[in-house]
Amino acid sequence: MADNLERELPYLRRYARAVTGSSQRGDAIVEVAIASLIAKEDPATDRVGFFSNLETAIREALPAAKAGAEPDPASRSRRALLLTAMEGFKVEDTATILGCPADEVGELMVEAEQELTRSLQTRVFIMEDEPLVAAHISQIVSELGHDVVGQAVTRDQAVESCRTLKPNLLLADVQLADGSSGADAAAIITEELGIPVVFITAYPQKLLTGRDGEPAYLIAKPFRPDMVKAVVSQALIQSMTAQ
Repeated sequence: MADNLERELPYLRRYARAVTGSSQRGDAIVEVAIASLIAKEDPATDRVGFFSNLETAIREALPAAKAGAEPDPASRSRRALLLTAMEGFKVEDTATILGCPADEVGELMVEAEQELTRSLQTRVFIMEDEPLVAAHISQIVSELGHDVVGQAVTRDQAVESCRTLKPNLLLADVQLADGSSGADAAAIITEELGIPVVFITAYPQKLLTGRDGEPAYLIAKPFRPDMVKAVVSQALIQSMTAQ
């Protein structure tokens, strides 16, 4: 179990962070989930079991659950979308994790996609030094109805452009054209504008250092379009909820 859990830990943290919109809160929920797993006489030892246990911890941490009510259906539908699009689970496994029939998972995913398409159109800035990748990302977010207001390939260019354009969401690579750091640029931009950032990078290990300040939203290259759509939409949902 320890070996399997060590392998899955980065993905458990990624999922919990995306659901909560906070690296600290997400990691805290994962810690609770692991503690409960260890305490069980017959703990789960596979990926579906680990995520099922984490889903229980997430449900218990949601405000609606604390009041004795069912979690927000929209939140549950987005979790179904994250489990399939971001974590790559099959519909049957997603149903097991969420504790619902398999046919309900399809309905939840349709609900999430419809909700996200209807309500989240916003201004997006892309920080990416590979033109083809930037164009691909731009196409994906445009299909969601977002307006790509600008792109940059260096840290300084990104910071200055965002100060002028004032986007509502930043999509950022870590390693930029002149060797500058996309993480540094994102830190400046998010501090000044107070907007969420989704990192899309071939170097996720540069951001997962175990120290404070790790990102809540992280997509590794190569990526699938549905993964980008799910994570971008979840970041915007959480940003709106926090306001």
